[in-house]
Amino acid sequence: MNRDLSLFPSDSIGDALWQMQQAGDDLDQIREVEFSVLFPTQALALQFGQLLLENNQKLSFTPFQENEEYPWEITAYPEMPLSYENIAAYQELLETSSSPLQGKFDGFYCL
Repeated sequence: MNRDLSLFPSDSIGDALWQMQQAGDDLDQIREVEFSVLFPTQALALQFGQLLLENNQKLSFTPFQENEEYPWEITAYPEMPLSYENIAAYQELLETSSSPLQGKFDGFYCL
């Protein structure tokens, strides 16, 4: 099957979705997706977590020992069908809203 670049662009999101689709995953199935944002201080991470909670987002807050400069992680767990548009839009929302708090987007993951 040829890759439709309008559905699966040549970037990290498009590559991940293409690999999932090629493995037989039903991308239209609504599922929980994990989006992680790293922060340099606990206080900034908690501020971002509060913002997500005020917008009814499920989240987790944990230390992140793999990065000394960004040792705090907030992970949001929205439910959505896996489309490039959905993933990219949520990522952009997190990047935009975490930027004033020195947040650094660290990727997404789904089963």
